[in-house]
Amino acid sequence: KDVTSETTHLEISPLLIFGVVSAMVPFAEHNHSPRNTYEAAMAKQALGLPFANINNAFYTTFHVMTYPQIPLVSSRIDHIIGLDKRPTGQNFLVAVLSHPYNMEDAIVLNAASIQRGLARSTTYKSYEVEARRYPMGEVDRIEKPDPQIRGYRGDEAYAKIEEDGIVSVEAEVKGGEVIVGRSSPPRFFEEYKELVFQAPARRDSSVALKPSESGYVDSVMITEDLENNRLIKVRIRDHRIPEIGDKFASRSGQKGVIGLLVSQTDMPFTEDGLVPDLLINPHAIPSRMTISHFLESLFGIAAAIEGRPMDGTTFIHTPEKEIQKILEEHGFSPYGEFDFIDGVTGKRFKAKVFMGIIYYQRLHHMVKDKMHARARGQVQMLTHQPTEGRSRGGGLRFGEMERDCLVGHGAARLLQDRLLEESDRTIVYVCEKCGTFAYYDAKQKKYVCPLCEKGKDVSGIEISYAFKLLLQELMSLGIFPRIRVREKV
Repeated sequence: KDVTSETTHLEISPLLIFGVVSAMVPFAEHNHSPRNTYEAAMAKQALGLPFANINNAFYTTFHVMTYPQIPLVSSRIDHIIGLDKRPTGQNFLVAVLSHPYNMEDAIVLNAASIQRGLARSTTYKSYEVEARRYPMGEVDRIEKPDPQIRGYRGDEAYAKIEEDGIVSVEAEVKGGEVIVGRSSPPRFFEEYKELVFQAPARRDSSVALKPSESGYVDSVMITEDLENNRLIKVRIRDHRIPEIGDKFASRSGQKGVIGLLVSQTDMPFTEDGLVPDLLINPHAIPSRMTISHFLESLFGIAAAIEGRPMDGTTFIHTPEKEIQKILEEHGFSPYGEFDFIDGVTGKRFKAKVFMGIIYYQRLHHMVKDKMHARARGQVQMLTHQPTEGRSRGGGLRFGEMERDCLVGHGAARLLQDRLLEESDRTIVYVCEKCGTFAYYDAKQKKYVCPLCEKGKDVSGIEISYAFKLLLQELMSLGIFPRIRVREKV
């Protein structure tokens, strides 16, 4: 009807202004735009069925959701891209209700729902071991290393591997345990040959599980690489049950971590005995303006009542009034309100509580992969300070702002403990006359100042190694910092 002789362009569908990922967001036109952007990023992090050949894949890391569900409220693009065949989340019964443990974007989950299998997933990690060839005819050997070998890790570390040097399938393994035993020839082998020295014994180069990881051996693949070297791939399977600190997100960009798992007996419930799976804090809604959260909730109830999925496609979804009509026909509030009873006290809430079914995604950010603590460990060679990062067993940075807190509280002894004694405390010797670093002369068995060339007035002082390094770097630039020494108070 609208096409005339003057028509030059025709809009096929307003949905086509979006990309594939943002078109998956239901009711996106009702949201503040940054929330749609957040969801476009998080949709790629959601756990689901990443590919069809899961049983044969040996990728470094991938996650598989145990019971993915088709969303009750979906966009038309879901069917086009096949998301209805390989979903990336589950339908949660969500109540908007304040709770001490869902403040600041945390979420409270029903522990009984998790025990029934809600949001469970499996993480697969693969380890690769290659038996390389070296000059002089030397090769790596896949075997159970001999206790006499250099670098032997102790009998416990090799307990899980068989005589062929490879761990057996379905064996339970934990951090530090060897999964493939390997021995290598000594490094710099050619030098020993030239000097006609007795070459040292082989060294252990076995591959063990990282300290923070554990699981079951899912499968082992023995093959060859392009250079005909023997190649062994071991895939570890770890069953992940949601725990405090795991990250979830709805398709409205409302992300949050689990703050508490509450037993079903303590969860609030409706007069009909409906217990929500998840409690989201009402303060997460107003400033973010994610109205799609409410709409999806209402549409979700209607979908559950009618037993059919509802269309939530941006711009062209089913009108809200039709959904409200369905709810009223079945005796539900058209606004998704329910009378709730507190599971702890047994008292009825004075206010109505908004509840509905929302499609939630479990993201791959899990606390088991991030949790880290350290009491003691490696230090850097240059600064003598603890190493950085979880993979290296590093320390936690006590930064400038943390330092300022202690300064503000006047906690001088604690400052000294954190920033000096437990970091990079060192004793250096300083000439009291000229203020430069002295050194120890082993022949004369005394400390000598390189400028005064006397060792009478040399004192030991306790400073941070990083400060000593700074002074020496200044000296290398031609700046001569002097240290003034006086009696310790």
